[in-house]
Amino acid sequence: MTNLSRRALVAAGLATPALAHAATDATKATAPKPFGATPSARQWKWHQREQYAFIHFSMNTFTDKEWGYGDEDPKTFNPSDFNADQIVAAAKAGGLKGLIMVCKHHDGFCLWPTTLTEHCIRNSPYKNGQGDIVREMSDACARAGLPFGVYLSPWDRNHPEYGRPGYIPYYRAQLTELCTRYGKLFEVWFDGANGGDGYYGGARETRKIDAPAYYNWPSIVALVHKLQPEACTFDPLGADIRWVGNEDGVAGDPCWPTMPNHPYVQSEGNSGVRGGALWWPAETDVSIRPGWFYHADEDSRVKSPERLIQLYDESVGRGTNLNLNLPPDRRGRIADQDVKILKSYGDAIRATFARDLAKGAVAHASAVRGPGFEAARVLDGDRETYWSTPDGTTTPILTLDLKPGTRFDVIRLREYLPLGVRVTRFAVDAEIDGAWQQLAEKQCISAQRVIRLAHPIAPRRVRLRILDAPACPAISEFSLFRSVAPVSVAPIVSSDPTVIDTREWKIAGAAAPGAEKLLDRDPGTIWTVPAPTAGAPVEVTIDLGKDTALAGFSLTPSRHVMTNAAPPKGYEAETSMDGSSWQPAASGEFGNIAYALSTQRIAFAQPRPARYLRLRFAEPALPEPRLAIAEIGGFTAPR
Repeated sequence: MTNLSRRALVAAGLATPALAHAATDATKATAPKPFGATPSARQWKWHQREQYAFIHFSMNTFTDKEWGYGDEDPKTFNPSDFNADQIVAAAKAGGLKGLIMVCKHHDGFCLWPTTLTEHCIRNSPYKNGQGDIVREMSDACARAGLPFGVYLSPWDRNHPEYGRPGYIPYYRAQLTELCTRYGKLFEVWFDGANGGDGYYGGARETRKIDAPAYYNWPSIVALVHKLQPEACTFDPLGADIRWVGNEDGVAGDPCWPTMPNHPYVQSEGNSGVRGGALWWPAETDVSIRPGWFYHADEDSRVKSPERLIQLYDESVGRGTNLNLNLPPDRRGRIADQDVKILKSYGDAIRATFARDLAKGAVAHASAVRGPGFEAARVLDGDRETYWSTPDGTTTPILTLDLKPGTRFDVIRLREYLPLGVRVTRFAVDAEIDGAWQQLAEKQCISAQRVIRLAHPIAPRRVRLRILDAPACPAISEFSLFRSVAPVSVAPIVSSDPTVIDTREWKIAGAAAPGAEKLLDRDPGTIWTVPAPTAGAPVEVTIDLGKDTALAGFSLTPSRHVMTNAAPPKGYEAETSMDGSSWQPAASGEFGNIAYALSTQRIAFAQPRPARYLRLRFAEPALPEPRLAIAEIGGFTAPR
């Protein structure tokens, strides 16, 4: 490439955003034609939200479960100090740009005073039955200028007609109430968990459904769009947004926003499909805690600010939206530890992206489409403008001449999505000491691509090379930033004094190596062993470190969607004071562990003195060749 001076580039009208904007409509070149699938107006607006909060707060908060059975007494729901403004403030502190409220989970309990069922907040002690959590949350969002969305579980383990034709009018009526009573919504969420065992009005049976045929999803989606034209719908074929395929907060690399026109396939959902017929972008959902609902024994396992930043890079930084779950505690507030972590994370993200260090650089390209599409468009901070090239030029180079001393370690690229995803593969290089060095080579830019370097660099130039593209590019942003580290937040054990600090626990014996992972307080590390067989259970023995009044134990399965491994179906628990003489403590099955993938909390009939805990697992919950467990914990009796 010709080495032009900054002055020559300015004279050529290519260097600054001000000159780039000088083109009038009369002189502006013709825009490129869209390529492939493109987003609707509401999807394009959704892409620009980037990250928002998910709020799981309901009956499960008070029963210490993840999936309620549907037979819970409405009087169980009784927050002591619910504060919607505090929840919204915590989300804003974390830099989250919206809030989706779980209005009804699988247990069927409704957080608004619907007259469609008695299983709702009207029959709870909260505000003497006069409360409306959904109203309080929507009003708090309005006061804070935060967009509001709703989650309405299609599965209802309480309703007597679930699985039968009579439930569908009920569900549509619930959806209509939520879409007409609480102002403008930006998203409506439908969960994929549908059908199984439940209370079902006292029937206490298992009901299976064919979800697409049963719900008639196109009609449900159409109802939402009729009542809330700007609200994106989540998940089923025909919806605006797809699931990323896991609950770990990690999008594929790459993660294409396009998918084939057929029902969702999990193996395709994580990375999407290049050139798919549908614009069906991924939402990456994850909880700040191991579970979706608040549990006091997870206070020590709130994700750190550093981990949240990594999740940002693995979701927002790969062109998806991050839906970060913040579960309020039994007061009805975000726990203090979570608030501290959210603020640290939000402050770091805000500080990192507060100043675009590419401002003032000189942008030039190997090809330009014409007036209105100059290289400098990537520097103007406007997502509606972009640099492009003639139709036949699909592998151009865009270079930024930087101000001397510009140091950065974060690069952000964005495409103009109304024209489709045009770049298939690209590289970013930096000129250091007179030589070009490749910093990264990736597939897919899409809504945005964040590249974080190992350490800051101060090159003379930086460039984007389009390596493969079926159409000319439409790049709306090429930005540079200096990362700001979050303030560390000291971990805590638990706000509940009955939760045992397991840092003194040790593995005294196990059926296979690696059982230490059960006690590392990290639900992401998984102990896997060959599945037990008849007469040969899997055992693990834990030294509690001191004599303990043990009232029960907890077991957390892998939260990952695993192949060839499953959690245990049931358990036998024994305790001992000396490690040789054992007494039975409890036995039974874990409730819905294979599908809810949630922590199981097993209480003994009464607290017992113990120095050792032995757990025995006779079979996996699913017919898989390996058994997988993430964590073991324990608790004492309330004082």
